[in-house]
Amino acid sequence: MTLAVLNSADRAAFTAALAHLFEHSPWVAEETWSRRPFRDVKHLHTELCATMQGAPRERQLALINAHPDLAGRLARQNQLTKESTGEQAAAGLSALTDAELAEFQANNDAYRAKFNFPFIICARLNAKSAILDAMRIRMHHDPATEHAAALAEIEKIAWLRLQDTLADSKN
Repeated sequence: MTLAVLNSADRAAFTAALAHLFEHSPWVAEETWSRRPFRDVKHLHTELCATMQGAPRERQLALINAHPDLAGRLARQNQLTKESTGEQAAAGLSALTDAELAEFQANNDAYRAKFNFPFIICARLNAKSAILDAMRIRMHHDPATEHAAALAEIEKIAWLRLQDTLADSKN
């Protein structure tokens, strides 16, 4: 897939090509389609993120909640998306000791109880120890700060997924 192909794609093809960038939320790509043509990959990413950031809070929360817990039940049952599986594995989350798994579960549960959505971090840019440290630190944030942090992490995840998708992503 190239940016030129995306720029000439109809809404359905554009959405299908980019639906995976934002976890179970193809609406981000679909609503960004009308802003074509994109000058480069960074411009495309900026516009996708603007769509996400401009969405009503309820829609943003649905996107945040579409993300799985890190090293959570879905991961243990092999029910993650292909992208999430690879991202969690890259951070070492697919090879946790029993003690590490218990720590992740406790942190996930405490975080979700406080904020009512899953802890989100760009796993590909972090090792498991850094993720645990971030979980501990971010537990002390207020809900508005964590909502913004989740969206910022989703932007990083989408950027890496977009680079994986487009053959000309270095442009």
